[in-house]
Parts: sequence; structure tokens; C-alpha cells
Amino acid sequence: MYKRKPDGWLKHVDFIILDLLSMHLAFVIAFVIRQGAALPYADSFYRNIAIVLSLLYLVVIFLTQSHKGIMRRGYYKELVASVKHVTYIVGLLLCYLFFTQTSKNYSRIIFLIMWVIQIGLTYLFRILWKERIKRLSESGEGHRSLLLLTTSERAQKVIKTMKDNNYEYLKFAGVGILDKDICGREIEGVSVVANVDNVLNWIKQNWVDEVFIEMSTEMQDAVISQRLVDSCMEMGITVHRKLAKNIINSRNQSIETLAGYIVLSTSGVNMITTKQLFFKRIIDICGGFVGCILTGIVFLFVAPCIYVKSPGPIFFAQVRVGKNGKLFKIYKFRSMYMDAEERKKELMAQNEMQGFMFKMENDPRIIKGIGSFIRKTSIDELPQFWNVLKGDMSLVGTRPPTLDEWEQYELHHRKRLAIKPGITGMWQVSGRNNITDFEEVVELDTKYILNWSFKLDILILLKTVLIVLKGRGAA
Repeated sequence: MYKRKPDGWLKHVDFIILDLLSMHLAFVIAFVIRQGAALPYADSFYRNIAIVLSLLYLVVIFLTQSHKGIMRRGYYKELVASVKHVTYIVGLLLCYLFFTQTSKNYSRIIFLIMWVIQIGLTYLFRILWKERIKRLSESGEGHRSLLLLTTSERAQKVIKTMKDNNYEYLKFAGVGILDKDICGREIEGVSVVANVDNVLNWIKQNWVDEVFIEMSTEMQDAVISQRLVDSCMEMGITVHRKLAKNIINSRNQSIETLAGYIVLSTSGVNMITTKQLFFKRIIDICGGFVGCILTGIVFLFVAPCIYVKSPGPIFFAQVRVGKNGKLFKIYKFRSMYMDAEERKKELMAQNEMQGFMFKMENDPRIIKGIGSFIRKTSIDELPQFWNVLKGDMSLVGTRPPTLDEWEQYELHHRKRLAIKPGITGMWQVSGRNNITDFEEVVELDTKYILNWSFKLDILILLKTVLIVLKGRGAA
């Protein structure tokens, strides 16, 4: 899924946390200076004030929008903004004490010292954090890889503008020059990797998260084919276009800012907000933690059985392809003999799946007794909760393919990798034992990606539990 850029106060959640930290740190230092070596939170009066300060901080954030344009502010403007921000909070605190008639319970010197220290800490933390963001943006170690498509005349200016405004940790995968063939050259440190004739092939053979098309409307109409945009969407790659008169027919569109540009973003997958992504991750962490505890308990009973039947490692680790082609190791309780991977090639002729997955009834590679049992009950999947806790996987998603499966993928199959793989998913709860066509798997995964919601995740998790309890686990 494509994570939309956060709006409102969530956009600056990092600065909000730093400001809260500086406020409480200033409060503690001021209290210690005035009262001696003790924490204000141990005193019931000052503990209440700490809570009031936090609430007043949120009020100031919502009313003044003090973080708006924070990355564009210079040192002097940031100092002025910090003084205003802290003064508003302390001023509201004094009003609270006046109207509640509780000022006699507190030392006014503490609040004066806190005001001075908080201004200094707020300013210092903001400046240091902004410098860190700028260093990360300049280093090219971005979280999202981006291919820029533009013209030779615009390329230098566009790349420079984007680098100067790269507060979203974008990493340039390359630039495609669509009016000339100058592949192999560099523009502002970014390699020219494609031209108008081979850009689609380059995208197919290299992993990118997003594509940004920056050129005049007339040039877009002349060189950017609908096939290119459709192909990117089919692969689950988000396409940003400099706002133009032509609008693509898609429900997954939004107007955003991208490194200083206002763009129309079109995604072939469901668009998810930062809040939704945050809560999905929280659910994954909670589920992963509980699942790891359960895995440890089951290990005590399953491990000896596996080792007796087939001496060797208890856990099976295999490299899989995750979101947007990122490789990770998946973990399972070993349900097959040690030579299972080598024997797979011999058994390919008996593969019951049509497409790029392997499934075989009465697979001779499965450890007799314990192997069949843990696969039927899905116990072998339990160690994947560790993958969920690490962030490689989600509780609900798509099945992560092996490297040899992925190498055979066609264009539309890649959309399956537009989200994190999951322990369970739409395919697993839709009668996977009876599905023998890989295209049906892709269709179910695509349906999940396009219609994702928390309600759908909960429904899939409940169905998974019912399937496991009924003993209809993996084939």
C-alpha cells in the first residue's frame, strides 16, 4: 500500500515529541534548581502541573500551528518561533493557575526558570533535528526510492530543487531523460538510467517505490504514454505527476507535495494514511509479541519431536521477497527433511499449482508424523510472529514468494509485493487447499490490496482462527 504524506500535526510528529521532551526536561531542571535534588513528579501538586503542561502544549500546537513551515525557517526565525511557542504555553499555564486559584501552591520562580530553559532547549532540539534531516536527505540514504522522468532542459533544475527540499528521505534511483538519449551520464550526481524507448523495461528490471513525471503538459502528452502509467500502476508503483490538465481515471489519487513540487499522485494500490499505518503496525507489534510467547511455549513440545524424527535445525529459514522487492529471511518450524529444497526440483513435474507456486498432495519431503501434524494445524507458521515483530511481515498481507518464484513473475504479479507480506491473508481464508491456479491467488491478493481496511484485517484474522481450529491448515 502507498503511504500518503501525513497532514496536519501528524506531519511533524517528530518535532512534537522533541518539544514535549524539551518542555518536561526544562520543568525538571527548573524544579531541581529551586527545590533541590528531587523530581517534580513525586510531588502531587507538581505532578498535576506536568499533566496540565502537556495538555496546554497540545492546545498551543492546534491553535498556533507552530510547526508549519518549520523546515524552511532559518536560525533567527526559528528562535523567534521558539520564544513565541514557549511563551504561549507558560502564559496559558499562568492563566490556569489564576482562574483555578491555585497559584499559592507553586513557586513562580520555577515557572520563570522553566520558561528560559525551555526556550533554549526547544530551539536547540529543533535546530539539531533539522540538521539531521538535512544530512539524511543529502546522503541519499532514503526510505523511498524514486525515478524521475523529465527532459534534458529541466533535469538539472528539477533535481537541485528536489534535493534542496528533500525532507521526506527520498532516494533517487535514477533519472530518465525522455527527449534525448544520454544514458550513462550524471546530472547533479544522479545517473541517467533510461530514455523514452527503454524506460518501461528499466522499471521492470529495477525496484523503485515511486515515479515522478516533471515536464510541461504538452511534453507529457507527446512522450508519456498511458501504457507507461498503467504499467507502473499494475506493478503497484505510485506515479506522481506535476499537476496538469489531464487526470487519470483512478479512485486512488491525491494532490500532495513532493520535495518542493505540488503533484498529482496516482497509485494502483490502496492509499493509506499515516494514522492507519501507525495503528496497523501497533496491532502487528501486539500480535507479534503474543505470538512469540506462544511460539516459545509450543517450541518446548515441538522441538524434541522434530529433532527425533529428523535430526537437524528446529527452525527453517529461507530468503523471501517482501514489500517492493526487499529481501528478508522468513522463519518456520521445520516440517520437511533436510534435503527438501534439493528434492523440490525432482518433484516439479508433480506440482498441482498452475503458475509460480509449488503445492503437492502427500509431499514425500514432509517429515512423517510431526511434519504433517504441524502443517495441518499451521503450527509451523508460528515463528513468523518474529518476522512480524521485526517489521518484515504483517499479521495480514500476501504470501511472500521465494526468489525462484519471483524471477518468473509477469508485470501484474508484482502488485502482490506492493504491501508487506502477511502470516495470513485473503488467499489463506478463501479455501487455499482447493485453489490450484496462481492467477486466482493473485486475484485474491489484489482484491485485498485494493479494498484494505481494519475491518477486513479483523475479518481475515477471525476466519484464520476458525480455519486453524477446524484443522484446515496448509496443504
